[in-house]
Amino acid sequence: MTRKKETLSAEYFDALYASDPDPWKFASSAYERDKYAKTLAALPEPHYASALEVGCSIGVLTRELASRCDALLAVDAAEKPLIEARRGCADLHHVRFEQMRVPEQWPSGEFDLILLSEVVYYLSADDVDRLASRVANAMARRADVTLVHWTGETDYPLTGDEAADLFIKVMGPTMFVDRHDRYPNFRLDVLRRR
Repeated sequence: MTRKKETLSAEYFDALYASDPDPWKFASSAYERDKYAKTLAALPEPHYASALEVGCSIGVLTRELASRCDALLAVDAAEKPLIEARRGCADLHHVRFEQMRVPEQWPSGEFDLILLSEVVYYLSADDVDRLASRVANAMARRADVTLVHWTGETDYPLTGDEAADLFIKVMGPTMFVDRHDRYPNFRLDVLRRR
């Protein structure tokens, strides 16, 4: 399998969603349900004032995360999954969705939780640096960042381990790893502000 060198484009994701409205089976996969449960259980705080979920896709995890937040902004690079995410979370008035391509685009405001679930490995190493800078500038005084990444083979620019390790290294001056869990197919890292 040949790995891509550059950050995956919005067109890459548009093509995936054009051929399948749920290409990773977020709504039906036992793997995804287990991963979501472990992700939510790993969050250090029971509740967050303002959270950001990068790469929300069709909003399955967004819906579960919403009960732990006063305000939740969920973003994705592709437009099609956001339509389904808005529909699925229409009754959650404290959740909003925006289409944006991270790290080039970034929302304003501060967040005490930033969730990067299965997204950092879509970026080139240079864009991981840019993402880390964006995250550092968007953190509230007390903030947590949660990373979740598949550790199997992909054709993405980075492996799950490379992506998480690089992000953690770049965030080193501002955050420490509070939790690192490895599972058969994914890893979960929780970083807390120093």
